[in-house]
Amino acid sequence: MLDNNLIQSTSSWPFVEIRKLLKDRKDLIKSKNKIIFQTGYGPSGLPHIGTFGEVARTSMMINALNHIQKIETDLITFSDDMDGLRKVPDNIPNDKLLHENIGKPLTSIPDPFKKYESFGTHNNEMLKDFLNKFKFKFNFQSSTKNYKSGKFNDSLLRVMEKYEDIMNIVLPTLRSERRKTYSPFLPICPDTGKVLEIPLLEMDKKNGEVTFDNNGKKIKLEILNGKCKLQWKVDWAMRWFTFDVDFEMYGKDLSESAILSSKICRALGKKPPNGFAYELFLDEKGEKISKSKGNGISIEQWLRYASPESLSLYMYQNPKRAKKLYSDVVPKAVDEYLSFIESYPKQNLKEQLLNPVWHVHNGKPPNEKIVMPFSMLLNLIGSSNAENKDVLWKFIKRFYKDLNPENSSILDSLTVYAINYFKDKVEPKKKFKVPNKNEKEVLVKLAEKLKDVDQTTKPEEIQTIVYSVGKENGYDKNLRDWFILIYEVLFGDKDGPRMGFFISFFGVKETINLINEKLNIKK
Repeated sequence: MLDNNLIQSTSSWPFVEIRKLLKDRKDLIKSKNKIIFQTGYGPSGLPHIGTFGEVARTSMMINALNHIQKIETDLITFSDDMDGLRKVPDNIPNDKLLHENIGKPLTSIPDPFKKYESFGTHNNEMLKDFLNKFKFKFNFQSSTKNYKSGKFNDSLLRVMEKYEDIMNIVLPTLRSERRKTYSPFLPICPDTGKVLEIPLLEMDKKNGEVTFDNNGKKIKLEILNGKCKLQWKVDWAMRWFTFDVDFEMYGKDLSESAILSSKICRALGKKPPNGFAYELFLDEKGEKISKSKGNGISIEQWLRYASPESLSLYMYQNPKRAKKLYSDVVPKAVDEYLSFIESYPKQNLKEQLLNPVWHVHNGKPPNEKIVMPFSMLLNLIGSSNAENKDVLWKFIKRFYKDLNPENSSILDSLTVYAINYFKDKVEPKKKFKVPNKNEKEVLVKLAEKLKDVDQTTKPEEIQTIVYSVGKENGYDKNLRDWFILIYEVLFGDKDGPRMGFFISFFGVKETINLINEKLNIKK
């Protein structure tokens, strides 16, 4: 357990939210000696990065809680797999099959991947596999199974009992035309199997039955055992009521819905859970990331280019601030992760709690010497034409003789990630500058100057030499232009590493050869 003064004073957001939760729901938590967390998932498509973020952030809160007090917790991951399919996602095989089943519950539609009994089940299994890969502890709950098994029956009858109260909450938020047809109950059509949004004609509270108008045809159904489901805002409140949920986070776009669902939960007779509205991720253009659009970056892409820990770090940082999430953010995220790992052992406990890696690694970050940023590896790959990590390790071991893949697991994994990222994202965009006569002459002078540099020379001293060449050859007023020239000619980019460190690491002779190669100067 952590010191109470430390717990109460830290501004780390998982601790802030847990402190608030324990205070707001003190009596409720005490009465059941358990805290229920919930996350939601719409399985109309495959799991995406937002799903990961929600579970990761909630898990960070649970970890913070475990350092405050020992209490049983449950993280429910709820799948809305009884929702009717509204539109066919992109990049789905046999999409004709889905088009033929528009409107049916996701668990009633055949699996286009031909792996499971339904499309909903397929996506649920992908979700569970996805979360297990990250070693999250969660309690998976299916909407379909809960409705059909009768788990929701008592709550559905409660919704019927409080029907008028619920309608008084919902109707003022709807447009006039929608008010005329709105019903919290959605029947599953006995003829087509589709989820119907149709007007309610009659309600029999005694027998738990409702009668609907389906284009002039009356449908009388029992609301229990999966014959009906609820409109999602009422459904959300009903789940909180049923599972006695204490906390749920959600995207900022659902803030108003959360307020409405909270009112419904109170009408049903329970205090709604504490909430946490996080900002949404944006793509390169500043537009909201969408599963259907496929903009931004996928989980699979991130994990090809960087570690799960770097992704967790990105999720931890500034959850209430809108952030761009596309491939270009990966190198920075990785380098920030490395920087936090490097600083952690030097910090006191108060500082460590504010260090994101404490939360990424559940209070036990790895202790590994960090020797170079991800961006340096990318430049090294480009300069050495490395096709595999063995080539990179030859350079690394020359500079850091005591390091190897066995005692530097973070660095070893970085070499693979960096090669993947370079091949996919960096190399196709490279535009090497062809220097003019004057620019070529300056670069030749740099190569000549480096011939007098010993390989054992310190990086700082090499950096000074690079500076001096620029100052002495027309770049004294704007050294930034001098380095841009070097980067564009050698690396095909306007940005690059500190040249002193790069030359020291890559090798003095190798750098001279690289300059000559780019200038088409024969040895």
